[in-house]
Amino acid sequence: MRLTLMFISLGILLSILTACKSDEIVSELTVHYPKPKELKSFELLDQHERVVTNQDLAGRWNLLFLGYTSCPDICPMTLSKLTHINTKISQLADSQVWFISVDPNRDTSVKRRAYIDYFDNSFIAATQQHKQLFPFVRDIGLIYAINDDGSGGDYFVDHSASIALINPQGKLEAIFKPEFKHGEVPNINADKMVRDFRIILEKSK
Repeated sequence: MRLTLMFISLGILLSILTACKSDEIVSELTVHYPKPKELKSFELLDQHERVVTNQDLAGRWNLLFLGYTSCPDICPMTLSKLTHINTKISQLADSQVWFISVDPNRDTSVKRRAYIDYFDNSFIAATQQHKQLFPFVRDIGLIYAINDDGSGGDYFVDHSASIALINPQGKLEAIFKPEFKHGEVPNINADKMVRDFRIILEKSK
């Protein structure tokens, strides 16, 4: 009788702990969609000039970040953090980082390959002409704008500093937003991002 009561008590305790775990919520820096968004069909070119499509998102968790190789601060800082974040996330689930160049006119495949290899050569560095690229970027909940005065000189590209999370079904699952601190460049909080990913992963099971 006592043994039966002990097993019942253990079962209740496990149920409570499981319920508490599933009730965890993501931080204020993460937008987690209750119903993941289906993405439209797309075709990009990676750093090896191979075509990548929706099919390349399937079967793993994907972290998509916008940038360009001439970016002075946010891009290298975020990619550096993503190398460490992805190391931790990949211990929880199969994952892939995508660097989406929003400067296709200057970021050739050679430039993108050299740039991404500095951080992690397993990352995908893809782009496409603006006509195809802009709708794709908007579809994953991000945005960019070219600041080119047409003089032929250097120019900057304004772009989201957030990271889009695409689930193994190829749907937009969440957006990880950067922290904004006075006098500092917006940047991802690595600890919160890993924690929030763990919560999202648990809820997806």
